[in-house]
Amino acid sequence: MTIFDAVKSRVTPRMAADRYGLHVSRNGMVRCLFHDDTNPSMKLYDDHYHCFGCQATGDVIRLTAKLFGITDQEAAKKLAEDFGVQNEQTEEKTSVLAKLSRFREQSEQERLCFRAMRDYLHLLEGWRTTYAPKTPEEELDDRFVEALLMTDCIEYLLDILTAGHPEERAEVVKALLTDGKMTRLQEYTERKKREAV
Repeated sequence: MTIFDAVKSRVTPRMAADRYGLHVSRNGMVRCLFHDDTNPSMKLYDDHYHCFGCQATGDVIRLTAKLFGITDQEAAKKLAEDFGVQNEQTEEKTSVLAKLSRFREQSEQERLCFRAMRDYLHLLEGWRTTYAPKTPEEELDDRFVEALLMTDCIEYLLDILTAGHPEERAEVVKALLTDGKMTRLQEYTERKKREAV
């Protein structure tokens, strides 16, 4: 359905005339826009208008174009905007654009989470070797313990972000972005990297 069809199926000439300030009598008569009309000689029907004086006939789009001195295309767009009419092509295009926007946003969030988790995993891997006890009697370093506790969990989340189903990835991203967890993890990782230097 084109914008022309959509507008014509939802907006009558009388609706447009009322909206745009033409004085319409109870029986649907109005002074003609196409000639110097002193007495109302144009009849507004549901699907068209007809002037009994100059024989002008047309639809709501042509009437609006004449009233505002614009093209039929501009008139159709104006009517669609003023009366909230959307044709199927517009709705479909809007739907596709909305989905594309959501997909891009989700992809960007996944990349953000992946980078933060990967950086943290690299930090943990370094701690696991650097701070591993040299003897069984040596006291365990907190960083070594954190690496032991967190490595498997971080690897699991990275696996989901890399190869999980879209629903799984979305769930992980949502959990990581809730309450600023991801921001705190990034700040923590950066702080620990600076401390090691």
